[in-house]
Amino acid sequence: MVGPSGSGKTTLLNVIGCVTEPSSGWIRLNGEVVYDEGWMRRDLRRLRLEKIGFIFQTHNLLPFLDATENVMEVMELAGLRPAAARARAVELLDYLQVASRRNAMPAELSGGEAQRVAIARALANRPKIILADEPTAPLDSERAGIVMDLLRRIALDQEAAILVVTHDESVFNRFDRLLRLRDGRLVSAEPLPTSRSDAFKAATAECSDRGGADCRLPPCL
Repeated sequence: MVGPSGSGKTTLLNVIGCVTEPSSGWIRLNGEVVYDEGWMRRDLRRLRLEKIGFIFQTHNLLPFLDATENVMEVMELAGLRPAAARARAVELLDYLQVASRRNAMPAELSGGEAQRVAIARALANRPKIILADEPTAPLDSERAGIVMDLLRRIALDQEAAILVVTHDESVFNRFDRLLRLRDGRLVSAEPLPTSRSDAFKAATAECSDRGGADCRLPPCL
């Protein structure tokens, strides 16, 4: 998803992530209507823990926890027992090829390593929707490409929808569709020449303004 500063990209992510309340309409996440002129659940924190993974530009790792504990934290908040949370965290760090850094504190991690730990945290509760706000901004072009390739592989392996906000045109070829926003409106949705597996169709986020055309976010952007 691209657009000039102030076009509404981060606001849209926050709305889909059930952080910001929309002004009207409805939101359906992975088949569940979560907003219809009002939130359909009282506990939005639980909703986010169950359905949504967040990847931030600045990692937002807790500085007093090591890599494994940072990933465990979201699972323990969701009610998973510590032993099971630790096993899942180690599995994810291994999947993301940073298992050797599982005991490292955030200050000891490189930018690329920290971003992989942040991605592991986003995957911890097996969300079907992952929202990434400028995930490659702090990385050089080589590491940015690696991270985007990784996100695309995750979308396939985990059957998850990934919505990415970026200004980095060099990574556009990793996406299936490019959404362009301007002045708070979706102005185009352009398919891009990348291969797509049927597994990408497993999860979608949909939004609609009443009385207007539906806007369906593609499974992997």
